[in-house]
Amino acid sequence: MPQSAKSQIPKPDEDVVDQLLRDWRRERPDLDASAMAVVGRILHLGRLLETGASESLRETELSYTELDVLATLRRSGAPYRLTPTLLRRSVLLTSGAMTACLNRLEARELIVRSHEDHDRRALAAALTPKGRKLIDRAIEARFAQAEQAVAGLSKTESAELARLLRKLRLHLPVG
Repeated sequence: MPQSAKSQIPKPDEDVVDQLLRDWRRERPDLDASAMAVVGRILHLGRLLETGASESLRETELSYTELDVLATLRRSGAPYRLTPTLLRRSVLLTSGAMTACLNRLEARELIVRSHEDHDRRALAAALTPKGRKLIDRAIEARFAQAEQAVAGLSKTESAELARLLRKLRLHLPVG
């Protein structure tokens, strides 16, 4: 069997990243693959989790960005109202992308926009009762998905992984 064909046969306790790293160690033994063992898994898990999130959102007809905006409004507390500037800080969207997202949410009657009392130029977005009901249902599904994703870890392992991921995130530049 050719060497490349052998590398495609996963061992029972290996994941796709193990296979990729084995191939790179064979082809480029001069490169230290240890960082890719972490980063490759984070990227792969991110894709899997995002796919799962999209599937859980299908019923709500929300995009991931729309969910993020509604969730940010919901977790801001009553009256569930924020300016686009404050929303953008949390959701990390450009001004144009935020406006487009808010337009879609407003068209579905999930939010309403109105002028701020202290600055008539600023339009704040607020959840409607329909929007709150939808985000509460969607967030329950997201939390359940998160629980399912870490079900293979003990509480201690999950806490340690969260700690290490936070440490890694704080080390990386923002943006």
